[in-house]
Amino acid sequence: MEKKIYILAGGPPENVPDLAPYAEDKQAAWAGVDRGVLHLLKQGIIPEMAFGDFDSVNQEEWGWINRKLQHIRKFQPEKDETDMELALMWAISLNPEVIRIFGATGGRLDHAFTNVLLLVHEKVLQFKGKIEMIDRQNRVEMFLPGTYTIEKIDAYPYVSFLPLTEEVEGISLTGFKYPLENRHIVRGTTLCVSNELIRDFGTFSFSSGILMMVRSHD
Repeated sequence: MEKKIYILAGGPPENVPDLAPYAEDKQAAWAGVDRGVLHLLKQGIIPEMAFGDFDSVNQEEWGWINRKLQHIRKFQPEKDETDMELALMWAISLNPEVIRIFGATGGRLDHAFTNVLLLVHEKVLQFKGKIEMIDRQNRVEMFLPGTYTIEKIDAYPYVSFLPLTEEVEGISLTGFKYPLENRHIVRGTTLCVSNELIRDFGTFSFSSGILMMVRSHD
């Protein structure tokens, strides 16, 4: 079992964070999605697996990918799943402790929304490990009901909680600039946007629904 799987999707490279710290993680295996494979190779990272229809690469780039990689899953452009979904389902099947996704936001808004909503895919919600989507300004995670403790990250000072179900009940926030106690929030509310941790650790809990946490910076 791999401890960590890192996936680089084919979003705009300017929206991808610096991968150097993650590349140093010896416990992680990499996968590339479509043009994300090229970006990894340019960073000196050879992914263990590549996914995509690769209709966005030219013949020279496709030749480079074939020479560098041993495992490539090439699909027809016309299919029921996106390349990102196929890559994520593969990562989940390996049952790692952590999955981190880069390059999944920016560019086309429909692609960005689709990728974020993959985090509430039934198989993703059943996954017992941690899944995080990261770009230059944001870190996104989904949570099911429970109590969670998070650490303050100075590089991402703002913390927002967004209900992805029609309702989220019993949300409480402790250790935050704007605390809450047993509140009921509905999808579309802005009550829990742009909060901040005022301690090294904070706690949030809720009793029903699905909650998206976005940690961000300006």
